Amino acid sequence: MKHLTKYQGVIPAFYACYDDAGEVSSERVRALVRYFIDKGVQGLYVNGSSGECIYQSVADRKAVLEAVMAEAKDRLTIIAHVACNNTKDSVELARHAESLGVDAIAAIPPIYFRLPEYAVAQYWNDISAAAPHTDFVIYNIPQLAGVALTPSLYREMLKNERVIGVKNSSMPVQDIQTFAALGGSEHIVFNGPDEQFLGGRLMGAAAGIGGTYGAMPELFLKLNQLIADKELVRAQELQFAINDIISKLTNAEGNMYAVIKAVLRINEGLELGSVRSPLTPVSPADKAVVEAASQLIREVKERFL
Repeated sequence: MKHLTKYQGVIPAFYACYDDAGEVSSERVRALVRYFIDKGVQGLYVNGSSGECIYQSVADRKAVLEAVMAEAKDRLTIIAHVACNNTKDSVELARHAESLGVDAIAAIPPIYFRLPEYAVAQYWNDISAAAPHTDFVIYNIPQLAGVALTPSLYREMLKNERVIGVKNSSMPVQDIQTFAALGGSEHIVFNGPDEQFLGGRLMGAAAGIGGTYGAMPELFLKLNQLIADKELVRAQELQFAINDIISKLTNAEGNMYAVIKAVLRINEGLELGSVRSPLTPVSPADKAVVEAASQLIREVKERFL
């Protein structure tokens, strides 16, 4: 269990950072890493859903991770999501991630074709074998991937000694209990849905990885501390306040990550660009939503910090 302590706590999912032409900006990536270091988070989850990985090339994803590691190595725990929708590219990214010294790699299952469990296991094991000295995290997000991590598939993956646990983004918190029980004390479950950070932690998640953490890391760090201190009534109040913020972040014409980047521009002075097509950027009509979300974050910080 000792080696898992570096994964416990609040681990924001890292946002894609683009220049004004829509290309990956290493300078802006490094600025975002410094922002997270200053906020005091435990680590970063790089090139996942929040990093718009589905819409980036292998070269883009390498460039992002290289810039992250140049700033964060030995300062933050880094989990690099390396899954592509084919084994060849995923293996290439896994090898690259290990060469940079990341703490762990992670992967969703292959999407589109509905593969049998043994084929999904082979895909994950092939990726893991390409980074033989690096921990491996299974990313379970069935509502988007179309494939769910089942207890039988997880039991099969637990035979791989590099598997340290699951980033669980399915909505039922009971799934966290299931995976925590199957993995035991030598494996970890990360809570995925930000709206149920409290519920997930109480059901057995030892940490959280989330896409809205970056807009308000102080609030998730506070929530994590309230849980540790067993101040659960106050923790519930903060979770509900966070959920009100998330509702605003998801109530725009633009994609949530475009809204979050606009919020970070207002509240933190960070310029991260927009989002990559076909994700939708913020529209002129979204200005009120962005300003309201920015203000609500500031108000909730005043209430709880």
